[in-house]
Parts: sequence; structure tokens; C-alpha cells
Amino acid sequence: MSGAEKNHVLPLPKVMDRKAARRLASDLLAAKGKPVTLDASHVQRVGGQCLQVMLSAQRSWMADDLPFVVTRPSPLFSQCMRQLGAREFLSGDAP
Repeated sequence: MSGAEKNHVLPLPKVMDRKAARRLASDLLAAKGKPVTLDASHVQRVGGQCLQVMLSAQRSWMADDLPFVVTRPSPLFSQCMRQLGAREFLSGDAP
């Protein structure tokens, strides 16, 4: 794996609100062109704006044929994803 393909791990904040959405969008832009892993282990709440950022990024990464995955989803992250209808962010290891 070359340096340009190094996996970029982004830890998600506990509260994914409007402020977190701006930060997440900025962090994802900085990781553009690299495989990305979102660590959702500490997430307690997800708002619609963060979900929009994640969906948009996921589509961009898919278009670039790069991995974009969510790992270690907390139970509350998984619950929020189910409630928001975003099951694509739930992996086999989701509670």
C-alpha cells in the first residue's frame, strides 16, 4: 500500500451535531483520495447534518473506488442509524 493509499482513521465525537458536522466535513475533505475509517465507538447522538455529511462522503469515496467504512459502532450510534434509516453504516459487528 503506497503512502497515498494509507487508511485515514477519523474518531467520531460523542455528539454529532451541527458543529461536529462542520468539523467532520473538513476532516473528510483533508482525507480525500485516501481510504477512510470512521471510528464510531464513542458516539452517543447523531444529528441529521452529520448523517448528510457521512452519506455524501460515502458516495464520493464509492465514486473514487476507495474504502469508506464505519468501525466499532457504539450501541447508540447503531440505534441512531436505524432510526435515521441509514442502515448502510451498520456493519456485521453492529449491536
